[in-house]
Amino acid sequence: MNLPFFIARRYLLSKKSNNAINIISWISVGGITVGALALVVVLSVFNGFENLVISLYNTFDSDIRITAVEGKSFDPSRLPLDKFKSIKGYQYHTEVLEENVLLKYGDKQFIGTFKAVNNDYLRHSRLDTMLVAGEFMIESGGRAFALLGQGVAYYLSVNINDFSTPVSLYVPKKKARFNMLNPEDAFSRESIFPSGIFSVQQEIDSKYILVPLPFARGLLDNDTEVNAIELGFTKEERVNAESEIRKLAGNDFIVKNRYQQHEMLYKIMRSEKWAIFLILSFILIIATFNVIGSLTMLIVEKKKDIAILFGLGAEAKTVRKIFLTEGLMITAAGAFVGLFLGFVICYLQMEYGFVKLEGQGSFVIDSYPVKMKALDFVLVLLTVMVIGFIASWLPSHKLLKDTFRLGSRD
Repeated sequence: MNLPFFIARRYLLSKKSNNAINIISWISVGGITVGALALVVVLSVFNGFENLVISLYNTFDSDIRITAVEGKSFDPSRLPLDKFKSIKGYQYHTEVLEENVLLKYGDKQFIGTFKAVNNDYLRHSRLDTMLVAGEFMIESGGRAFALLGQGVAYYLSVNINDFSTPVSLYVPKKKARFNMLNPEDAFSRESIFPSGIFSVQQEIDSKYILVPLPFARGLLDNDTEVNAIELGFTKEERVNAESEIRKLAGNDFIVKNRYQQHEMLYKIMRSEKWAIFLILSFILIIATFNVIGSLTMLIVEKKKDIAILFGLGAEAKTVRKIFLTEGLMITAAGAFVGLFLGFVICYLQMEYGFVKLEGQGSFVIDSYPVKMKALDFVLVLLTVMVIGFIASWLPSHKLLKDTFRLGSRD
């Protein structure tokens, strides 16, 4: 039989002569429960938002994007595209032209960015799931059409059902001289009818308009060069494909996966998550002061028991283990109850979404997203137990030292 555990359990569950000790003990359990619950819920909500943002960007971004180390554009013949196609899991590739452009629709103007791609990009992306109006196409019957971000369409007041008013695109001509009498001579201009409106994320929606490559090449007077090559692969082969493409592309090109294309955003999200984790851990440390108080009062109350154990030949470390074990039992009880309640709350939120987002009409979801990860539960449990161990160790060693010193004097 484990003597320290047996006595610690009796001390924890039995009624003390001073009822305040019982109250403080259960307050300690409650404080740790709330702290563990808050950590689990907050981490799961951050996971949910991270997963949501990734899924939204993944509808617009290709798996791999290749750009030149030097210069804004490059000739795609410099890349071994045929070898890319032979990589296992290959689905498509598209040449990409991107350029800032002045958009004009009726009497409205807006500065945005067009992204010129081919139909393979549209077929393999999940952007069609984000279509809010019109049809999902950029070419039909030999005619070019444009897909507008919802923000761009809003600023231009685009009527998707108006088949008489096109969107005009203006870009500066290469080496053009400014003509005071006719400023428009310095710009290339093309008109295109909008076919649909998509909504992914505000940063994308208020910036991009998708157009076909031939249309963009005519506008820019660019027959060969591109700003990027984007490739798509099956989910199972993306990691292997990325490493192979890096080798094939060489040092003259930058190869980025979906995470690296928005690396700063994901780093900020991760930093915010762990900053909140540290803040809540600090609050948990404050909550464990109750454990110190509870053990301190218990040691004072059980001085006679300590003296009897000491007199029966119990070693100092055995007596210390009794109170250290009780502190860990208080901590463990609060931790497991908190983890269980956190799991229940997260599960209910995932299933029923009872906690709603404010201003939900302007967002892609109407309630807080939640994604539970086993690693987060393990991390929270370890964090709580480490803090609880320290909080239990302090009184069990410091106060018992003083008790033994006094006992030896008597």
